[in-house]
Amino acid sequence: MFGKFARCVALSCVLGALLPCLALSGCATAQGDAGGKKVVVVWSEGTAPKDVYPNDINGAIAEGLADMPGWEVVTASIKDPDQGISDDLLKRTDVLIWWGHKKHGLVKNALVAKIENRVKNEGMGFISLHSSHFAKPNKALMGTECSWGAYEGDSSNLRVTVADPAHPIAKGVADFTTVHEERYSEPYAVPEPEAVVFTGVHEIKKGGEDPSRIGLCWHVGKGKFFYFQAGHETNPIFYDKNVRTIMRNAVEWAAPEK
Repeated sequence: MFGKFARCVALSCVLGALLPCLALSGCATAQGDAGGKKVVVVWSEGTAPKDVYPNDINGAIAEGLADMPGWEVVTASIKDPDQGISDDLLKRTDVLIWWGHKKHGLVKNALVAKIENRVKNEGMGFISLHSSHFAKPNKALMGTECSWGAYEGDSSNLRVTVADPAHPIAKGVADFTTVHEERYSEPYAVPEPEAVVFTGVHEIKKGGEDPSRIGLCWHVGKGKFFYFQAGHETNPIFYDKNVRTIMRNAVEWAAPEK
């Protein structure tokens, strides 16, 4: 009898510990998976040239994030069911990385509203890359048209300078130069950033230079937002070790505190 009583007490203790979480219907996966890992979703629209990005841009970025301790890395595409981001996946996403170019208009407004809510009201991090300045989620979060002064495919290299060495996204990054053919010219029509982590100078093929901001940070509601201007799809920039360090740092910075 005593043995049965002891087992019952032990079972009651276990159930007592579990019931508060069960009552919240999935509290263990609200942000991160049940195993305690944080989740970063890398989204792109599948329009990058295959000879530069055989597994698309999201595949290249995910490859650079793959060995981050404590993170689950998920790739998503507009071609996937639910345009790559189901309600369940979005619910457990800690950081969403977005690269878009030609298919901004195809992204459903309902999905954009859910992303905006996750960032502003629930603290999900958002990282926008290059031509994603015109992406619907980017514009919704910034609240502006997010246009640059000019867009020219006449540059050869981009010299990136670490403008804020103390910022977490700059950790382990030194000034570097990368091949980059498309330049965006100031002004950038967005709210004043809280931090400009990187600046850059585009070297124009016919001579001359064009400086602009390259890495900008904001808090948007409860969430953190990072925009990285470099990332033209005809240049393999997301294989660059410096850019991969920036991406890793940005994911860690943008993640909500547990």
